[in-house]
Amino acid sequence: MKAPLEAPPEAPAAPRRRRWRFLAGLLVVVVLLVVGVRLTWSWLNPFGETTIDRSQPVLLQSIHNLSRFEAATGNFQVVVDLERDAAFLPDAVKGSRTLFVGAGGVDAYVDFGGLAKGALTVSPDRREVTVKLPRAQLEKPNLDNKRSYVYAQQRGLLDRVEDFLSSSPADQQELYVLAEKKIAEAAQASDLRNRADQNTKSMLQGMLTTLGFEKVTVTFADEP
Repeated sequence: MKAPLEAPPEAPAAPRRRRWRFLAGLLVVVVLLVVGVRLTWSWLNPFGETTIDRSQPVLLQSIHNLSRFEAATGNFQVVVDLERDAAFLPDAVKGSRTLFVGAGGVDAYVDFGGLAKGALTVSPDRREVTVKLPRAQLEKPNLDNKRSYVYAQQRGLLDRVEDFLSSSPADQQELYVLAEKKIAEAAQASDLRNRADQNTKSMLQGMLTTLGFEKVTVTFADEP
């Protein structure tokens, strides 16, 4: 009579646990190596740049006494659409178009230093005074760099290559000059100078009334 067959013995669990521990340890080592390399790279930073300010001290060249009243300020914004085309090449090859948003202010002032002789007349009893003022003038536009920026730009292939090979980036000075010119024209066409005239007139009337004059008349030099 044959003896019954016995089941084969199960494989020990210890080798499996050792394999999993080895894999887990290997994974931890790989993670530590990656983190270490990243930290070392960040610390060394071989391609990083360091900014050093070697500017010279600011020199005061001159001081000018001002005799003007800043009477009004106008805030303007303009979109400059500047396009350059080549005569015999398509825009995709040679040409550019830039949309630039220019924002800034224009001050209007009255120059008291320009008062003509006899512009201030006081009555003998010192109850009445007449002032004849020059008209308000406009300052140059003052663009705000924080609010002025290139909105969109398209460039042809040759322009991109030229910018890439150039030692300096494309100059935006022309965009700023155009924006200033358009804002200056808009300020001239606006009501800014008239507003400055009226503000100056109101300021002088209030100030001279406070000084004790009962009647204050403010006119302008171009008025009859």
